[in-house]
Amino acid sequence: MTEPSLELKDVVLKVNRNTPEEVTILNHLNLTINPGDFITVLGSNGAGKSTLFNAIGGDLTIDSGQILLHGRDITHDSVERRTRFLSRVFQDPKLGTAPRMTVAENLLLAERRGQRRGLAPRHLNQHMAHFKELTATMHNGLDQRLTTATGSLSGGQRQALSFLMATLKRPEILLLDEHTAALDPQTSQDLMHLTNQRVQEEQLTCLMITHHLEDALTYGNRLIVLHRGQVTFDVAGAEKDALTTEKLYSFFAEIE
Repeated sequence: MTEPSLELKDVVLKVNRNTPEEVTILNHLNLTINPGDFITVLGSNGAGKSTLFNAIGGDLTIDSGQILLHGRDITHDSVERRTRFLSRVFQDPKLGTAPRMTVAENLLLAERRGQRRGLAPRHLNQHMAHFKELTATMHNGLDQRLTTATGSLSGGQRQALSFLMATLKRPEILLLDEHTAALDPQTSQDLMHLTNQRVQEEQLTCLMITHHLEDALTYGNRLIVLHRGQVTFDVAGAEKDALTTEKLYSFFAEIE
């Protein structure tokens, strides 16, 4: 039997601890993520979707439970240590890139993610041909802007760059936090198509938060729904393929 890529066991995470405003966001949550899973994550506002990602990424410390990577306990690993195996793309195109650095410079940073940093020549020109080929796969003109400061890009180009940076080193776990939500419909659709293509080609293990039921149904081999800090619905394969937006709407109506 294949060992899970990532496991969350009985995870509890609270905010405003030890105050009258204390709230439990993740409530004894259990989730097993298998190698090659592309999981779309649904849930109403406040269900715990982004908190789940923050717990996996180490941005928030869980109160109890365990997080295991290939069976190894990473519950207390730092954010920096987790970047060796994990990449994340955020909803805001401004996050994930350095605005004053060029597209090529940002990609070089991503190329060296997880490596020790020191004072050494960066040899940027040696990477330009590769970066041009890589950015051309986005089909949005990014390959013509390698020497442009990232802050001058369109939102779609900047988010495409964030996605390329996140997948450049083939992370063991890729977290997509509504990464198309801030884009116009056509740009969103284009990036979603390219996302799916890369995830499939690289056989990435990926979780994607989305509010678009159509995207949740169209993409990925598995779909989960979070409600009150727990996974209340988890379908894969043929069972997921048989889902419709009507069935999902009725499920949400039942749990609310």
